[in-house]
Amino acid sequence: MVVKVNGETKTLAPGTTVAMLLDGLGMDASVTVVERNADILERSAYPGTVLAEGDVLELIRFVGGG
Repeated sequence: MVVKVNGETKTLAPGTTVAMLLDGLGMDASVTVVERNADILERSAYPGTVLAEGDVLELIRFVGGG
């Protein structure tokens, strides 16, 4: 299946969840906000949210610094 992640087209296996996508990209779910088709997902929903053909995702990581 094909989805867009931060403007880039990605091909994923059917059944891929948001948590699986983040893990595959090496992103820490605890500091990543996921917007799926213009809706912000709750972090607790990442493991159970199965992605669908044509989904548009924006992944935003919070970075601390000083």
